[in-house]
Amino acid sequence: MTIASSKAIAIKSKMKTLLLFPLLFLVVQAGNELEWWETTIYYQIYPRSFKDSDGDGIGDLNGITSKLEYLKEIGVGATWLSPIFKSPMYDFGYDIADFYAIQDEYGTMEDFDNLLAKAKELDIKIILDFVPNHTSNESVWFQEALKGHEKYYDYFLWEDGVVDENGNLQPPNNWVSVFRNSAWEYKEEVGKYYLHQFVIGQPDLNYRNPDVVEEMKNVIRFWLGKGVAGFRIDAINHMFEADKEMYGGQFPDEPRTGYTDNPDDYEYLDHIHTRDQDETYDMVYQWREVFDEFKEKDGVTRVMMTEAYATPQLIMRYFGEGEREGAQIPFNFALISDVDEKSSAAEIKYALDQFLTLKPLDKQANWVTGNHDNFRVASRFSPKLVDGLNMIVLLLPGIGVTYMGEEIGMVDGFVSWEDTVDPRGCNTNDPINYWQSSRDPERTPFQWSAEQNAGFSTAPKTWLPVAEGYETLNVQAQLEGERTHLNVYKTLARLRTEDAFRHGRYESVAFNSDVFAFRRWHNGEIYIVLVNFRDVSHTVDLTYFENVTEELEVVVTDIQSPKSTGSIVHASHLYVAENESLVLKVVN
Repeated sequence: MTIASSKAIAIKSKMKTLLLFPLLFLVVQAGNELEWWETTIYYQIYPRSFKDSDGDGIGDLNGITSKLEYLKEIGVGATWLSPIFKSPMYDFGYDIADFYAIQDEYGTMEDFDNLLAKAKELDIKIILDFVPNHTSNESVWFQEALKGHEKYYDYFLWEDGVVDENGNLQPPNNWVSVFRNSAWEYKEEVGKYYLHQFVIGQPDLNYRNPDVVEEMKNVIRFWLGKGVAGFRIDAINHMFEADKEMYGGQFPDEPRTGYTDNPDDYEYLDHIHTRDQDETYDMVYQWREVFDEFKEKDGVTRVMMTEAYATPQLIMRYFGEGEREGAQIPFNFALISDVDEKSSAAEIKYALDQFLTLKPLDKQANWVTGNHDNFRVASRFSPKLVDGLNMIVLLLPGIGVTYMGEEIGMVDGFVSWEDTVDPRGCNTNDPINYWQSSRDPERTPFQWSAEQNAGFSTAPKTWLPVAEGYETLNVQAQLEGERTHLNVYKTLARLRTEDAFRHGRYESVAFNSDVFAFRRWHNGEIYIVLVNFRDVSHTVDLTYFENVTEELEVVVTDIQSPKSTGSIVHASHLYVAENESLVLKVVN
């Protein structure tokens, strides 16, 4: 849901001082037993765009069920689904009208039960998207609030407007929505404004109301009771606003940032009163207690993922504090927010090492390169770096997360102004530059084959147009080919199950401005993963790494590498081609 300022990425000033020396890190103490959630690959599905089973141009649950074998084949053990709940679809499911029902376009509760059953048969965990910050203005809760129902009125945040010098009623303060314009909307039925940090149709819930807290805990219990393996929690750091009682009973204005002169832009303000409030973390810890209620019954961990675009120091708080446990996977967006195609190898190293340095020693790191809110990896970096970035995500210490399509190197689709449906793009009212804000390009239908609509749907028109080039860039073509992104991905998925990657230590180095490498080792087995981020060749000396001897076996290459798997290369003078990515193993 939240849009990282990643769509206009800038390397932060803190990166002026770069760590060019290696970081050593003990991933897991020898002999420790890892749980399912610590070793699996997580695969995000955007249901609307994954697979359409009924020919209406929209992906659905039965479509997902029909493709679970594909996930199993490529090494995925858990998939989290963007929202499938009842919704008017102003924000395509992130405006939930009923947290206990399935959206008709996606299927029925029976279809969902069938999905769970098939996933269980294949040993694939199903994780749902939980959207706690807001509901839909078409929900029963909000409609009852408009009728004056006291209980539900207090589910939301209402404020009186202010009268300006011309006698016109204005919003209570200067707060701006993530999707631009005022975060307040007036309702005549109530005679007050309600807060919506996202689109107008998404009124924020009031978490200072204990009834709301308990209501949302019951939502979690309902779906965990049905058998889901956990939740990815959306826009978590927007949940609480400043306690207005601390400010004389009124929500205070937020200060300007100086980034833009347009007061309608979200970046116009520093959101010190509407993001990252201390109470947020306590709420996460309370939810973890609900998750653990179920573990106490059957011994199986339910996993919590949290989405917050925030500083690394704030992200760490989601893990827990003191004796209280929080999310197992607070998403690490460093590869989205902190680096881009212009970043040096040293900046890449800094972004990766920082999370490993700051996280608690007994917690798992995680790596995310893409999602439904950010331009695709192949478009944000380069199609030539798809394999290299998948090597990083799947072979670094910790948990790997893949957005659907990254395994085959899908690129952003072109969605014209006329076809744009994402509210963030539409709200720009800019038919020229809308694409910079729109999330539609990374949400175009999944490319299964060279057939009509890339095998996604038999409909005459799909909800978003299929990206150009799908005739050659698709799953079927890559399954049938030899040197393909998909085959590289499958090889990496198998490789990450080896002890050196599951339990091994980690050391990294930027050899120069272009070449980044890291070493993983355990019980005498040593691997080197190397990525050249530029269209420039280099010769590097891998004996820089301790215990790396002269001969190395090529285990995995990117699809354009001049090297072949199984060949032997020399560590002291390794030639690295333009944009080449390699996994090498020390020959004992």
